[in-house]
Amino acid sequence: MTKEELLREFEKTYGAGGEIATVFSPGRVNLIGEHTDYNGGHVFPCALTIGTYFAARKRTDTKVHFYSGNFPRQGVVERDIAADLEFNRRKGFSNYPMGMVWTYGKHGMKADCGFDVYIWGNIPNSSGLSSSASIELGMGKILNELFRFDVPNLQIALYGQYSENNYNGVNCGIMDQFAIAMGKKDCAMFLDTATLQYEYAPIELQGMKIVISCTNKKRGLADSKYNERRAECEEALSELQAKLPIKALGELTEEEFEANKDLIKDPVRIRRARHAVCENRRTIAAVELLKAGDIAGFGKLMNASHISLRDDYEVTGIELDTLAEESWKIEGCIGARMTGAGFGGCAVAIVKDEAVEQYIETVGRKYKEKIGYAADFYVVEIGDGTYVI
Repeated sequence: MTKEELLREFEKTYGAGGEIATVFSPGRVNLIGEHTDYNGGHVFPCALTIGTYFAARKRTDTKVHFYSGNFPRQGVVERDIAADLEFNRRKGFSNYPMGMVWTYGKHGMKADCGFDVYIWGNIPNSSGLSSSASIELGMGKILNELFRFDVPNLQIALYGQYSENNYNGVNCGIMDQFAIAMGKKDCAMFLDTATLQYEYAPIELQGMKIVISCTNKKRGLADSKYNERRAECEEALSELQAKLPIKALGELTEEEFEANKDLIKDPVRIRRARHAVCENRRTIAAVELLKAGDIAGFGKLMNASHISLRDDYEVTGIELDTLAEESWKIEGCIGARMTGAGFGGCAVAIVKDEAVEQYIETVGRKYKEKIGYAADFYVVEIGDGTYVI
């Protein structure tokens, strides 16, 4: 969507006139390092060139209006910065941008008037490409523009996580918001979620593409078993801390975990913790392989990641397993795995250029035969973090 198209849609919704702020906030995909971010481990996400577009203008009263071009049937959702700041399930998607208004206020930056917001995104809804975090970061940037708040992108990411945790009730880690805020074209971010230290790693995929396949199985993070998995890991960590001086599962090597796993009293929690520990080590190893130009080795670790998420963490399901397992059968597929929280959403694959067409046709056909409805496929590029258009 161009800036001109965005302004035209805003004015079609709210009328012309006044100073209109415009922002783009990307989606993200995590190449490896899943369910490690809240376990003090490493992740390796990148921002995408698909995402969420915002246009906004101040009002003279305290009303806040949200309109999503993706949910036209919902019409304009009205909130009020003076009387309707709290989470309201009946107000649907507006809770994500409103959560940022609430969070900014909690941190001493209160909007002094209402505003109108137009939102449109080309991230598939409930896909696992972080449409919610994209909205949060974009809304933070809009608040900066409208009210001259000077909040840098990294801090907006932390506010986005705070909003998701405390307003929308999803106990997420920092990865999604960080990747969307700090993205860099043609690079992924190797992030230590325990310290927020990070480095950019160029993704040089000569002769290859990143292909994302969407299961089209809808799922809401807050309603999934996401919070349950996090609680299981926290309990396993607590049991290990009876003997080990650690603050997070991400501090352990595979060997240290195996030597001490009997401290964990439940076999399910052992599997959950094993995934957190081994996935973190896979992520560290994967980035080293990528730096060395070993894309085939990187792909093998992607495959191993999916198997761990399927067997130890149990967050895949038949839809994601079908996408990954059919991908592994394609000769030109370097590696494939689920990405995001799981329970539906998307898989990500690295595919040789000459195999992309066959990959989409074959995996798509096999998926529809087994699941009964179609998957969608996106050949994506790596882009920059949230920015003013």
